[in-house]
Amino acid sequence: MTRGRFARAGALVVVVVAALAVSTGCAPASGSPSTGGALRLPPQGAGFDYQLGGPYPPPDGVDIVVRDRTAPPAGAGYDVCYVNGFQTQPEDSAAVARDRPELLVAGVDGPLVDAGWPDEYLFDTSSEASRSQLVDLVGEQIRGCAADGYAAVEIDNLDSYTRSDGALTWGDNRSLAEAYVRIAHDAGLAIAQKNTAEHADELAAAGFDFAVAESCAAFAECDDYTAVYPAVLDVEYVDETSQDDFLAACGDADPRVSMIRRDLQLVAPPASGHVFEACAS
Repeated sequence: MTRGRFARAGALVVVVVAALAVSTGCAPASGSPSTGGALRLPPQGAGFDYQLGGPYPPPDGVDIVVRDRTAPPAGAGYDVCYVNGFQTQPEDSAAVARDRPELLVAGVDGPLVDAGWPDEYLFDTSSEASRSQLVDLVGEQIRGCAADGYAAVEIDNLDSYTRSDGALTWGDNRSLAEAYVRIAHDAGLAIAQKNTAEHADELAAAGFDFAVAESCAAFAECDDYTAVYPAVLDVEYVDETSQDDFLAACGDADPRVSMIRRDLQLVAPPASGHVFEACAS
């Protein structure tokens, strides 16, 4: 579940920017079954920032930056493109409901919304026909990330089935996720599992290359990812992890984990409430 993306505003917090641990190399990728080529993965434990609330110059020491697909790559070293693969983006919801209602799960009063993010509608992954149409729609976005110069893509809301009132199953979402893996690899992109730690084994076996996690330290899930992936990008949030707990998590972190602490809104500086803290090297 996406816990922090554009959530309620956090309290004004003094920004603490610590030195980041930077790895000098990338772990080898196994390569895509469809291309047979090696994919470039994030360097293990490297400096990381999560900029979904808007792009800004990466802090000193940051080599890995995640941005929305509508923003240009940061060019700091390794760029990851955010794509909402299982729900509509807020700015797209009305248009999809109007023009492509067959792609959405039907609720009692219209498209079924994510209760935590009521401006997002759930994509209908329940049939091969609807999944095929979603592959066309989201696949274009994934290929757009490659054309823009990103090295990888993260696919959000893999767990939308848990919010579907029984309309969707994990098998439905897994089938679509596997199609996204093929598209990303064919485009030369590595692909990140987003959250859903309970399915890490299965998704790694399906071809996902690394993980983007939210609050894996706070929820004791980081080991689920490091057991199967060579690199994990983890965002802890101010409402769930105190600064002391964050520093303790940094000390306990696996070397494969790049961990930061951010404000819930993920706002860009100099906006009030922006928080970026990183593990000291």
